[in-house]
Amino acid sequence: MLKELVIASHNQGKINEFRQMLTPFGVRVYSALELGLPDVEETGTTFKENASIKAETLSKLSGKPCLADDSGLCVTALGGRPGVYSARYAPNRNFDIAMEKLISELKSAHTDDWSAHFACVLALKEPGQKIRFYEGRVDGSITEDRRGDKGFGFDPIFIPQGYKQTFAEMSAEEKSQISHRGRALAVFLQKEFNVKNI
Repeated sequence: MLKELVIASHNQGKINEFRQMLTPFGVRVYSALELGLPDVEETGTTFKENASIKAETLSKLSGKPCLADDSGLCVTALGGRPGVYSARYAPNRNFDIAMEKLISELKSAHTDDWSAHFACVLALKEPGQKIRFYEGRVDGSITEDRRGDKGFGFDPIFIPQGYKQTFAEMSAEEKSQISHRGRALAVFLQKEFNVKNI
């Protein structure tokens, strides 16, 4: 069973989510940042490819098991964009600008369909073993009004299906129960730790 994991990310919000979910299972969580590992360039065209690239690279560099994720916001009326380019949708990963740009694009599309989903693919690479994948998705819609100060990225403008709150209005615990990353991690925990109910 896994005792330690390198999280292939320099995104503190993402690292905190992983640490919160994995620590109760006795896993020592390291971030790429604290180990001085590079922020791996995402050159793939799918979430799966990008997660693979990061997991393979950082497992090799650290000599430890590495869990990488690639995730993004896919907006129906924009043909699934920004998708794999979600983090690079605006200069310097400035999500204030990214949210403005997304709302502007949706308005320019002259559509009433503001549906969207967040997708996440996790890739686990243990030294000497084949890479393993776990996927999660949450459907919802985009709101023009930013709401909430929790979370990160596009959270203030995403309302998950069946809820009135945006992700940024939810506590970390609430969000982790239904988020794309939370659902992918639930699959990971079921397969790797035999955890049935999360």
